[in-house]
Amino acid sequence: MIGNAHATHFTAPAGANRGAVAARPLTASRGGEDNGPKAGALADPAGPRAAALAAPAASAARGRAPTQEAETRILIVEDEEDLAAAIARGLRREGMAVDVALDGLAGLEKASVNDYDVVVLDRNLPGLHGDEVCRRLVEARTAARILMLTAARGLDERVAGLGLGADDYLGKPFAFVELVARIRALTRRAGAARPPILRRGDLELDTAVREARRAGTDLALTRKELGVLEVLLAAEGAVVSAEDLLEKVWDENTDPFTNVVRVTVMTLRRKLGEPPLITTVPGAGYRL
Repeated sequence: MIGNAHATHFTAPAGANRGAVAARPLTASRGGEDNGPKAGALADPAGPRAAALAAPAASAARGRAPTQEAETRILIVEDEEDLAAAIARGLRREGMAVDVALDGLAGLEKASVNDYDVVVLDRNLPGLHGDEVCRRLVEARTAARILMLTAARGLDERVAGLGLGADDYLGKPFAFVELVARIRALTRRAGAARPPILRRGDLELDTAVREARRAGTDLALTRKELGVLEVLLAAEGAVVSAEDLLEKVWDENTDPFTNVVRVTVMTLRRKLGEPPLITTVPGAGYRL
């Protein structure tokens, strides 16, 4: 379970095997002192390369629901720095682009200047209370869905949070898999539903298990390559600018002047093979 500042537990779902992390505590103070693993980290019995937070990169055995995660951008507003970092790592391993704010004012500022699909908002925030952040975002008609987190589990608190305009509510502590499921549900609600398998010609991408194939042959793609491919496939032949790809697949820590999009498209184009599928439209972007 996740959400207690002093003893945060992550519980693997029943039957999970590949990449799952057994329940174990993460203890850290607000000041960053740690009584167990390094701040925000989890020791995994499967080894240091195993996924954190019981969130493997892809596993059909976990029965993932259809998702649009590769082009899903999330803002986490949570004042417990270790908890916020741990959630962010787990969501990034799920293929999402994640930004973090550690107080209400910073969260409101980020949500005002960036386009997010979901804002994961703690209620008890310094600087500006989560209730006020929620109210202002709703008043500004922000497109992002709001998932409110709180340690208060009473009915009155849940009703109050939803009454402010939040789209969903999750009490602490919570299971990471439930957080992911709720985020996916909110992103599906935010836009038109898409099929779990995207196709164009002999190319297909299964967004549920994060696997791509061409002419029946599996493609070994990185998370970012999968993200770019999903955005291009979802565009259904329309041109997608490099700026849009950077916004949807990467997070705010990426240098806007970087050539990472061009390099990723170049390697993706090579991995997709012949005949080439991705077309560069000079001065506009890319089309598949």
